Amino acid sequence: MSRFDLTPPSAEQRTALEADLSADERRVLLQHGTEAPFCGVFLDNKREGTYCCRLCGLPLFQSSAKFDSGTGWPSFFAPYDEAHIERIRDTSHGMIRVEEVCARCGSHLGHIFPDGPAPTFERHCLNSVSLSFVDADEDLPDPLQRGGAEAGPA
Repeated sequence: MSRFDLTPPSAEQRTALEADLSADERRVLLQHGTEAPFCGVFLDNKREGTYCCRLCGLPLFQSSAKFDSGTGWPSFFAPYDEAHIERIRDTSHGMIRVEEVCARCGSHLGHIFPDGPAPTFERHCLNSVSLSFVDADEDLPDPLQRGGAEAGPA
């Protein structure tokens, strides 16, 4: 069980959070788009810290789970907490894939593939615009102002 409140944002909170998104962030997070490969701001990020949902701030991945997949998108082999992501069968584009969305707000993050490294052998292939990054010595974001676990360091 997650130590974070996974209750979805209220309609008012969601409206406020969405108003702060750029056009590209809207296209990816809300309309299940994909950013072009090799252009995301987090592709080559080597800092220690936590990758969070760009919309609601839920921690999704630790930098310690990041690896270079060579695909052009930030890739991780394990989530921060399995309860923080939702896996959805995706049959778009004539293939069967597993879409990954934020368990709290439902924002599109990317897809999961079974070709990652041990120990999970998963590759969580994410769009940089779906993420925000918090350095290891900083507090996690709390855009929903829930306090508790969200208020402490990563």
